Amino acid sequence: MSEPLLRLVNVCKAFGPVRVIEDVSVDVHPGQVTVLLGENGAGKSTLIKMMSGIYQPDAGEIRVAGETVQLPDVKAAERLGIVTIHQELNLVPTMSVAQNISLGREPRRFGVVDREALARIAREAMARIGMDLDPAAHLGDMGVARQQLVEVAKALSLDARILILDEPTAALTGAESAALFAVIDELKARGVGMVFISHHLDEIARVGDTVVVLRDGRVVAEVPADTPEDELIRLMVGRELSEQFPRHPRRRGDDAEELLRVQGVSTGGLVRDASFSVHRGEVVGLAGLVGAGRTELIRAIAGAEKRTGAVSVAGSELPVGDVGAAVRAGIGHVPEDRKHQGLVLDAPITQNIGYATLGSTAKAGLVDRAGQRRRAQDVAQKLRVRMRDVDQHVRDLSGGNQQKVVFARWVVAGSTVLLLDEPTRGVDVGAKVEIYELVRDVTDAGGAVLLVSSELPEVLGMSDRILVMSEGRITGELSAEEATEDSVMALAVSNTHSDASAERAVQTLEEETRERA
Repeated sequence: MSEPLLRLVNVCKAFGPVRVIEDVSVDVHPGQVTVLLGENGAGKSTLIKMMSGIYQPDAGEIRVAGETVQLPDVKAAERLGIVTIHQELNLVPTMSVAQNISLGREPRRFGVVDREALARIAREAMARIGMDLDPAAHLGDMGVARQQLVEVAKALSLDARILILDEPTAALTGAESAALFAVIDELKARGVGMVFISHHLDEIARVGDTVVVLRDGRVVAEVPADTPEDELIRLMVGRELSEQFPRHPRRRGDDAEELLRVQGVSTGGLVRDASFSVHRGEVVGLAGLVGAGRTELIRAIAGAEKRTGAVSVAGSELPVGDVGAAVRAGIGHVPEDRKHQGLVLDAPITQNIGYATLGSTAKAGLVDRAGQRRRAQDVAQKLRVRMRDVDQHVRDLSGGNQQKVVFARWVVAGSTVLLLDEPTRGVDVGAKVEIYELVRDVTDAGGAVLLVSSELPEVLGMSDRILVMSEGRITGELSAEEATEDSVMALAVSNTHSDASAERAVQTLEEETRERA
């Protein structure tokens, strides 16, 4: 086998008393993809931050092309050809494609930016991955998939020999992911070595060569990328996961109490005349294509969007646009974008868990800090949040543990109606099962759940009934027994404005189905 482009040798990293990486060795070879796999909190992010100069190892060595190097910062890594594409893209949407590709190192002539050279660099970088975009086009006018490819082109303009891809497909459709995989194949053929992180196990055999499995900061196995998924899961979590969806759909009893009623809700053209109900002990899935209005409907119910129509909890109608009233009525909202809408990243776990109960638990008008801390400790332990302690800032937690903190807030608040918008996005398979168990616990205790997910197997596996939205309207309802991916997608495209848009949606479904097969 060829000499590794990048080698980590027995590296260690600790933050205070917590050792997050312990004696880890990883090789990245030219023309190959090394997949880092592990649960949230296993150490993947810390490892790639050491590769890219954000963190420095406390012990061990980093070698590039056989030579031991120091990576004090990102620029030092880039000078050696190590470039990272993070899950949150490092791009400026108000600038052009060319400006983004050369950001911070713009070519200059006579002291001013050389726009011809700027455009030439962009065209050359994009040509290396088969893109033909207008260098002057604004990035903000493009979809996430194209922005992701612009980020790859930017990395190649830095003469990247080693490309680190951190969950690059998290926000992409199946067809968009396939386009990215084609670019990865091209880069492999050119001898670029890559590190790839993904929570989608079906992607590993498609793009990877070797899989390094991490658990609790240590390497537990290095296996071929075509290792069966069940074995990868066992290596990741250290146990068998007998059921992917631990909650089984159930038929609602005739005497089940209606907890949530939505009548004729509309929101500025994005949601139109939505009506439905959710009963105690029930999970109702809300399916549809991107842009169908699911998130807007969830936010309107939670009081975060203006609406017309009526929303009632346990028979009491809620005021419009009043999040506080919704929380007091028992609604808990887990938003699609947890980092910007669900959490205060630079606040500790204690505060994030306690935000919904500051007023209800106050004593003599003062925040009950001791009580908030005690409740946060109890619920964090119950939900198995992996943390140093409840004073740790939420920003420093993995994605799955951040999501558990959002859930913990509503557990403490005693919420009886949970509105879950993409609750398992960016979460590993082990943490997904734990979140599904939380949903099961809520319904077993007599609560109600409205679940939005773009992963159809998740909606089908967790829901008692499925409502399908298309272009702002609810176009149908399916029982768990009659719901299939095909029947859901047929309803999802039934309200499109044109045959062309419906055809594109069906084509996307067919492409995603072929990829899973």
